[in-house]
Amino acid sequence: MEVHVAAPADHVWAPPAFSVSEIEKQGFVFHPIPLSRRGTNPFTELRTVLALWWLYRRVKPAVVHHLTIKPNLYGGIAARIAGVPSVIFSVTGLGQIFVGKGIPAMVRKHLVIALMRLAMGHANSRVIFQNPTDRDELVGRKIVRASAARVILGSGVDVQRFHPTVAAEAKEPIIVLCARLIWEKGVGEFVEAARALRHQGVVARFALVGDTNPTNPHSVPRETLEEWVGEKVIEWWGFRQDMEGVLAESHVVCLPSTYGEGVPKILLEAAASGRPIITTDIAGCREAVDDGVSGLLVPPDDPTALASALATLIDDPQLRAKMGAASRKLAEKKFDDRATAAKTLLVYDELNQ
Repeated sequence: MEVHVAAPADHVWAPPAFSVSEIEKQGFVFHPIPLSRRGTNPFTELRTVLALWWLYRRVKPAVVHHLTIKPNLYGGIAARIAGVPSVIFSVTGLGQIFVGKGIPAMVRKHLVIALMRLAMGHANSRVIFQNPTDRDELVGRKIVRASAARVILGSGVDVQRFHPTVAAEAKEPIIVLCARLIWEKGVGEFVEAARALRHQGVVARFALVGDTNPTNPHSVPRETLEEWVGEKVIEWWGFRQDMEGVLAESHVVCLPSTYGEGVPKILLEAAASGRPIITTDIAGCREAVDDGVSGLLVPPDDPTALASALATLIDDPQLRAKMGAASRKLAEKKFDDRATAAKTLLVYDELNQ
């Protein structure tokens, strides 16, 4: 295959592994496209559709693979107009699409559903979902044909790069929440649970790993993070690229997410690293945990239940070790990225038959 990659060239939040120079170093042809992650200006959005349409007309790809919501919508429409013979869509979680409240959210939801039906209606297409709940949602809404839907759990994890390490014995176990620091990741619930446990005399360190984005209205403000640090409720380690080191330093990984995830990458990395996981019993998150075996599931938006689960693992190092070993086995069995890649290429083969 001759692989071309189309993406914004100035995406400052992308990790170095996805920089333009790294993409080109892998032998891929890079095409910069105008794409605003949260933009809503209709003229700017139309420019993205036209840029993709023109790219597809010039390159004439045999298959186009779109990832995430806007490329799925705009790329799918552009591919149909340009006559691309085969199209794949990857749905990496539904995010805020079906959970927002109020009139603006309802209008946005119906608009997105209409665009999804148009974009994903290509006659020779496949839609890859990261969890079965998202598949059932879009098939049930008649956005995606059941015959075109495929489920591949998550994006996989490199089980050689992320491997079990023995966490240092500590009087204060370290619990980490690694994510974009937006409220929907359960940051507020995590901090509230940490505060409650401290008041109960539970001894542990609670760390947020990630950065806040001032341009995102859903981000936790920097001032709030600094207040929590000053209150000595949590530590804020900021943006980290060495996730292997972060996980090796931690004892428990927590992600109390409250919105539509695919399968969060951090949970797969935690599992491969042999760490017990506490996360919410929602689509995408529950797929990464064998509840009661490799970790604990808690209801979303429930700091009390979260605090109870955290206390269970903080107080029992033997249980942490047992669940961590089960996490690693789960990662090897279900989330090895080599198997994920092989399953994805089988979807390509389906379209080329």
